[in-house]
Amino acid sequence: MPDLLIELFSEEIPARMQTRAGEDLKKRITDGLVEAGLTYAGAAAMTTPRRLTLAVEGLLAESPTTREERKGPKVGAPDKAIEGFLRGAGVTRDQLEERDTPKGPVYFATIEKPGRPAAEIVAEVLEATIRNFPWPKSMRWGSGPLRWVRPLQAILCILSDEAGAQVVPLEVEGIKAGDITAGHRFMAPDRFVVTSFDDYAAKLKRAFVVLNPSDRAEHIWNDAQNMAFAAGLEVVEDKGLLAEVAGLVEWPVVLMGQIDDEFLELPPEVLQTSMKEHQKFFSVRNPKTGRIEQFITVANRETADNGATILAGNQKVLSARLADAKFFWENDLRVAKSDITQWTRALESVTFHNKLGTQAERIDRIAALARELAPVVGADADQAEKAARLAKADLSSEMVYEFPELQGLMGRYYIEAAGKDAVVAAVAQEHYSPLGPSDDVPTAPLSVTVALADKLDTLTGFWAIEEKPTGSKDPFALRRAALGVIRLILENNLRLRLDRFFDSQLVRAESAINDALPESNVEHLLEEIADHGVFGAAFHTVKEKLDDSPAAAFLELEKKVPDASDDLLSFFHDRLKTFLRDEGIRHDIIDACIAMEGNDDLNLLVKRARALNTVIATEDGENLVQGFKRANNILTQAEEKDGVEYSYGADVKFAETDSEKALFAALEQAQGEIKPALKAEDFPKAMATMAALRGPVDAFFDEVQVNTDNDILRRNRLNLLSQIRQVCSSVADLSKIEG
Repeated sequence: MPDLLIELFSEEIPARMQTRAGEDLKKRITDGLVEAGLTYAGAAAMTTPRRLTLAVEGLLAESPTTREERKGPKVGAPDKAIEGFLRGAGVTRDQLEERDTPKGPVYFATIEKPGRPAAEIVAEVLEATIRNFPWPKSMRWGSGPLRWVRPLQAILCILSDEAGAQVVPLEVEGIKAGDITAGHRFMAPDRFVVTSFDDYAAKLKRAFVVLNPSDRAEHIWNDAQNMAFAAGLEVVEDKGLLAEVAGLVEWPVVLMGQIDDEFLELPPEVLQTSMKEHQKFFSVRNPKTGRIEQFITVANRETADNGATILAGNQKVLSARLADAKFFWENDLRVAKSDITQWTRALESVTFHNKLGTQAERIDRIAALARELAPVVGADADQAEKAARLAKADLSSEMVYEFPELQGLMGRYYIEAAGKDAVVAAVAQEHYSPLGPSDDVPTAPLSVTVALADKLDTLTGFWAIEEKPTGSKDPFALRRAALGVIRLILENNLRLRLDRFFDSQLVRAESAINDALPESNVEHLLEEIADHGVFGAAFHTVKEKLDDSPAAAFLELEKKVPDASDDLLSFFHDRLKTFLRDEGIRHDIIDACIAMEGNDDLNLLVKRARALNTVIATEDGENLVQGFKRANNILTQAEEKDGVEYSYGADVKFAETDSEKALFAALEQAQGEIKPALKAEDFPKAMATMAALRGPVDAFFDEVQVNTDNDILRRNRLNLLSQIRQVCSSVADLSKIEG
């Protein structure tokens, strides 16, 4: 069985595209080979800045001969139908065979496809792959139609076995496949012949090319750590930067340089970001002081002076970059110390969204919501509003304009420099969190308050203008915002009714959208929502107090706000299902808890779901669900048939059997225990009490016929089933449980 080696040699491939390109090459080639009948033992893709390489082991020397039997039209069918079948099957009329079938004689064709040599198939698959390669961005050069990420220079394609290597005959836009490649652009540019993958990898290494990107990354990291350790320092870990730098070099040479003393007092995050974004340098930190004092750069070649010239050039460019950063830092500090509020005023001319107004208007909404959330979270309302108004001030700073990824962090520095409380300054950095499922969640009450207000304002604002996520599209990261709210609530054990805050913030968003909405009406409505906690009651109260006929824009809120609020809560429930999936809690279990009152209190909802999940996992719990469904089905069918509702209470004096009497007693005891447990939110106890009904319910169904001929007994037993449904449904809606 031969081995296949492919190398597509080009000008430098952007580092960010290399990994995906290697995966695409492997998938397209191997899928094409298998589809053509060539199986293989294993395949591996490797990339460098100038080459995509694929090695396939244990390839069949030729595809097997295949025979396919295809059923055709009936004997005697129109000639056009038969001719169409002949064309599709690629056979002639004399090759057809007549066979009797239950529907009469039918034509059959046997199609035999002879095997083909591996080289022929590889050439077809590789050419199709090159011509249709899915680069995110590609270019044309010369006069041909071929597109590649950068000009394609050479194709290496050989099949090798014990007898030697064979070049696969292939030509794409004048580029003929061969068995020749080249080494490092500067250190070993000569071309050389290869005969197998092992020969290829060994000769490349001698030609100063490390083929495997993970090997290059490991070499860079180990050398960087050793250099830093020798100087009593440590390298700041950055896996993304490491992967990128490994994609920029074929022969990594690690160098460590010094940062000029005049820049050492810059915040370490500024130094780190500037060096990473502009120079692709690693930061080297003094573990004793936390300062960034040196940097690591990676050259693509060895030099006679051991990199001294390269390092000097890099230090010169770095000093120019850091001089800019220092200028921004010092200017921003002067503004922050004199009057930091001028930055928030500047946001009055910065659009947040063309339908939702400016950043300053958004900050007003967040500050108002933060005041409302503060008592629930355990923060001071005045301080929450103050923190919310300063949290985004750094968006106007020069440093954040240059490095947007530093927003929040720089705000913390600037607010502290302005003389504000440290807890208020911390809000600027922490209110953006959590940004993802693994990001840390703020725990300081003030930070949690503003983080919730920020995310809830984003969600309600885009729901108000109907810019919701659709399918895989979520341009405003609303799914991430909802997950952030969920994590803030659960990990800080907060108890808040989301519906009430949805309503107030939707009203504020509507006020921003619709200029025809009277401001005084909005203010009164927000006050009533705060008092009532329910939009419907608040709206009718304000409506009744209005002397004049309410504006049409105000009346539209009556339907628009509740609809948007309900839809947004459903969106949160969907996000919650995804979040709890990692805990092994099924969607149907969450649905059973969502159906209960108070489902906008996510903490309460999750506690109920976790308890139900634990009970359902037991034999008693599982069997009780089946008993409940049986009772519910019998009861539902009887109510539909009789046209009455059996919910008036069963009487134990009509019980005939011991199991029937035992169920009466068990239900009475369960009701007495479940009600106080639910009131105390002791869901494990309530669920366990419900699961304990499994035995009496099973015994009842084993011994008792519900739909008996005696009407009195039948009605009493149906009312008893209603009591089962009532007791179980007070804990969760078990009808939602699947299976």
